[in-house]
Amino acid sequence: MKLTSIFPFLIWFKLITKESIKADLLAGLTGAVIVLPQGVAFATIAGLPPEYGLYTAMVTPVIAALFGSSFHLVSGPTTAISIVVFTAISHHAEPGTPEFLSMALTLTFLAGVYQLAFGLARLGALVNFVSHTVVIGFTAGAAVLIITSQIKHVTGIFVSKGESFLHTWADLYHGIGQFNFYLLVIALVTLLAAILTKKLFPRAPNLLIGMVVGSVVASFLKDYTDIKLLGEIPAQLPPLSMPDFSFATIKKLVPEAFAVALLGLIEAVSISRAVATKSDQRIDSNQEFVGQGLSNMVGSFFSSYAGSGSFTRSGVNYEAGAKTPLSAIFAAFFLVIIVLLIAPLTAYLPIAAMGGIILLVAFGLIDFYHIKQTLAFNKSESAILLTTFFATLFLELEFAIYMGVLLSLVLFLARTSTPNIPVLSVDNDPQNVHKRFIDIEEKPIEECPQLKVIRIDMSIYFGSVNHIQKAIGKIVEDEKIVHILIEASGINFIDLAGAEVLVSENKCLLKQNGGLYFVGLKPNVYEFTAKSGFIRQIGNDHFFDSKLLAVRSIYKRLNKETCSNCPVKIYNECN
Repeated sequence: MKLTSIFPFLIWFKLITKESIKADLLAGLTGAVIVLPQGVAFATIAGLPPEYGLYTAMVTPVIAALFGSSFHLVSGPTTAISIVVFTAISHHAEPGTPEFLSMALTLTFLAGVYQLAFGLARLGALVNFVSHTVVIGFTAGAAVLIITSQIKHVTGIFVSKGESFLHTWADLYHGIGQFNFYLLVIALVTLLAAILTKKLFPRAPNLLIGMVVGSVVASFLKDYTDIKLLGEIPAQLPPLSMPDFSFATIKKLVPEAFAVALLGLIEAVSISRAVATKSDQRIDSNQEFVGQGLSNMVGSFFSSYAGSGSFTRSGVNYEAGAKTPLSAIFAAFFLVIIVLLIAPLTAYLPIAAMGGIILLVAFGLIDFYHIKQTLAFNKSESAILLTTFFATLFLELEFAIYMGVLLSLVLFLARTSTPNIPVLSVDNDPQNVHKRFIDIEEKPIEECPQLKVIRIDMSIYFGSVNHIQKAIGKIVEDEKIVHILIEASGINFIDLAGAEVLVSENKCLLKQNGGLYFVGLKPNVYEFTAKSGFIRQIGNDHFFDSKLLAVRSIYKRLNKETCSNCPVKIYNECN
């Protein structure tokens, strides 16, 4: 085993130069300023004290940068993970209580164990089978839930903790008499200040500026109404912590931890790949799984809750000119310095202003462009998007994730179970010097009445054999053709179920003096079919390296009387 597979940071350590360090320092400082308000906001969403979001942003990105594969991915607290953490643990403990905090750490550790196990088992390719539509639908639903959860803070209407989506809106409707106009003003001013800053000064820390503006406005309005403040955040490094490893707690959180792990991996790999398309870097999904798993496991012992890759911070990190993962490490250290210096100032931050910031962050989660594209052009993906979205709103969040992933897999299986099977024939156009086989749908050309040539454009496995069987059966029954040549260059693999069906179909054709033939099998497919006995059962004389040899051999087995009266004569052998 290579040393770099255990310590992947050795790969990019070689790339560090004076210029890269300067670029990473600048990108790290930018990232630290951005994550300061985000960390506070995300921890609030997760039902945890604000400092836990900052601790997560200090610890998680360092471990993920050292053991991940992406040069630009920045890990830490995220909106989607935060709301899943809140929902998962609020079933078992009251938010804000020591028990809630302890279970959040245990959930984080368990999610990390899942992720690390997936990485070590080389299951990184699993993410490829989860439609991006699932993530879009889930995050849109999560955004609506987050917005709903913050309405009480920006209106002053009392809503009981732990209420469902519908019950929350019912409480807001019935409590409309408690509406506090001053709190709404603070939230809107904060939100507008952040939006305008982003528009006028794109590189400025707009969320931080919005919070400052909201706090100033609140100081003028405090004489008119009671304004709740966030409270002072401890100016300290992440303290040591210990997850609750009791059997009872682990038993409660194992299912929820799997959902957190799955969502975290989908987020991290999707974001790292998106950034890699710009930076021309190759992403190792398995290594990314390991990095995310270790970051959560280690973080759980340093007062950090579950984190994942952040699209906002990763994008800013790349745009700021980061060259290596050192930028994420620098961002964590700069954040430590900032927290130690200005943490006491959070005592003056109104919860209404924080609500305005969270509303802006949540709104940014909704990918309107891709939602519109999906709904307009793809019915199956639309079904996945809408199902995941409404499941997120009305069902348990972890169930919504499982449902979306399951639908993705069902859609994938549905697509691969009905491979395209075009019919081929020789193009005898005199303008073409060389005769070649083409799809008869591309050009209306004649076919041999005794030999059917088809191409299978996907793998032959247990899910697709029924479709392939029906296609072969239709040829035999409708066209009375018993010699069928399969152009197999598009077949990536044949499993045992597929091999058994093909052997069975060949036996049926042999009884009618026909046969099933193959040309152009890929070397790896041919090797498997040879080892499994598939070739021996069908016969070596049914497999060919070229169409020319296949036609020459099969022609000898055709009915010569039919050939003599055939008006088509498309092959050289016919003449």
